[in-house]
Amino acid sequence: MKETLRYLAGIAGPSGYGSKSTAEQVTEHCCDSSLPSHLTAIITGGTSGIGVETARVLAKRGVRIVIPARDLTKAAQVKYQIQRETPKAEVIVLEIDLSSFASVQSFCSHFLSLGLPLNILINNAGIFSQTMEYSEDKIEMTFATNYLGHYLLTEMLLEKMVDTAAQTGIQGRIINVSSVIHSWVKRDSFRFNEMLNPKNYNGTRAYAQSKLANILHAKELSRQLKARNARVTINAVHPGIVKTGIIRAHKGIITDSVFFLASKLLKSTSQGAATTCYVALSPQIEGVSGKYFADCNERSCSTLANDESEAQKLWKRTRTLVRRRLCHPAPEKKLCIPFL
Repeated sequence: MKETLRYLAGIAGPSGYGSKSTAEQVTEHCCDSSLPSHLTAIITGGTSGIGVETARVLAKRGVRIVIPARDLTKAAQVKYQIQRETPKAEVIVLEIDLSSFASVQSFCSHFLSLGLPLNILINNAGIFSQTMEYSEDKIEMTFATNYLGHYLLTEMLLEKMVDTAAQTGIQGRIINVSSVIHSWVKRDSFRFNEMLNPKNYNGTRAYAQSKLANILHAKELSRQLKARNARVTINAVHPGIVKTGIIRAHKGIITDSVFFLASKLLKSTSQGAATTCYVALSPQIEGVSGKYFADCNERSCSTLANDESEAQKLWKRTRTLVRRRLCHPAPEKKLCIPFL
């Protein structure tokens, strides 16, 4: 109850920010010389919602933005909007389908061929589907997009981030956008093979499982990076529940009073992007890794999300799956990639 009241009131936490803080407010410090120049950030899901706001604000702070997108026309419109507000902003649009291993690999090859540094990777994209769908790799679409695609993207770009940090002395940062809904997942329902091919599909459960996987990914990769003494961190964030067209569409089937109360728990798009932007740029987060943030402050995640053995098990099973799917026996289809 106390946390709910703090949330509703927007009371600032130890960071100096809270639920009502916006992405621009939490990055205002970056207008001065404290932000290193020539940072490059990749932001998935940068064509809608909090992804657009994250890209806009980071570009406003002088960060070069790379937007991987399935809809290139929509991405071009976002690029135009960003550069109309910030004429000097550098925005690069590249094609990707996060649900496809081959497409993720193609994007990474294209990006790496540009010879750019990589300081920030924001794994923001996510889908929620009420109906059962499969990716081209024959994997349940929500898990393929929200978790597996980001796992592979991170894996293929990690050495570039480590090298960039070593060469520039600027710490690299990876942010996995998760959700508080991860806490709904029970241990006995978090089974890898079942998530790949559910027997009884439930959209909410699939989404929650993918968001739990995002946190476990951050926990295990953080452990590995620390063991390497690499100057790259990875954290997970909960952006909050953001006002969308979906919420407004339901207004007609619930009472005005219930809608009013529910709306007070929702964030604007700029408030929803605040935690991601804070973790991406704030000097207060220097050296912090393997943590979970909400409302621009470190928070506790579920017991299962904190389970190191579960994180390692998920990592190993994911690595095995991706290697198997990418390394086909036929020479013309061989798409093997280097792994840590």
